[in-house]
Amino acid sequence: MNKKVFSIGFIVLFMLTTAYINIGHKVIKDFSLQNVDGTVFSLKDHPEAKGFMVVFTCNHCPFAKLYPARLNELNTKYKPQGIPLIAINSMDTLVYEEESFVQMKEKAKVDKFNFPYLYDAMQVVGENFDAEHTPQAFIIWKENNGWIIKYSGAIDDNGEHPELATSYLANAVEDLLHNRSVVNPVTESFGCRIMYRK
Repeated sequence: MNKKVFSIGFIVLFMLTTAYINIGHKVIKDFSLQNVDGTVFSLKDHPEAKGFMVVFTCNHCPFAKLYPARLNELNTKYKPQGIPLIAINSMDTLVYEEESFVQMKEKAKVDKFNFPYLYDAMQVVGENFDAEHTPQAFIIWKENNGWIIKYSGAIDDNGEHPELATSYLANAVEDLLHNRSVVNPVTESFGCRIMYRK
């Protein structure tokens, strides 16, 4: 076998293995982040939740700007079933001035967010999730009093045309609500890269 082909194959396998290793295994620590409404959000304050849809997003990313209405719809549908949506902004405000908390509040107001929009000022939560892009979605599920990642990736497969999109995030929630393993636990997310200071 050609050594170059073997090396490429090994790298791809390693990347896939790395992507999957967090699914069903990584425990997400509780966190306390400031919401745009002035309250502080913590997972522990929601004992009734079966899980959460967690979406890393931001103010400036053109791709993230395509999704506010869809995020509102997902929260409207699944929050009453015990899986609310929360959005987290982990962008570096030293690099992107438009990611300030003041502008987060303005965005939430303009886009009429019906879910918490949380300020990860120290980028700790983004790093804990290994979040890489905005938007990037996760589902965390309550197991043994802990929170386990069950899905990681894109919200859906068509940013520009929501009416044609397959909602990976909604499909994963439906699998979990019906006590099934998530059919597609990892998908590829696209958008603006989250730059970490460390």
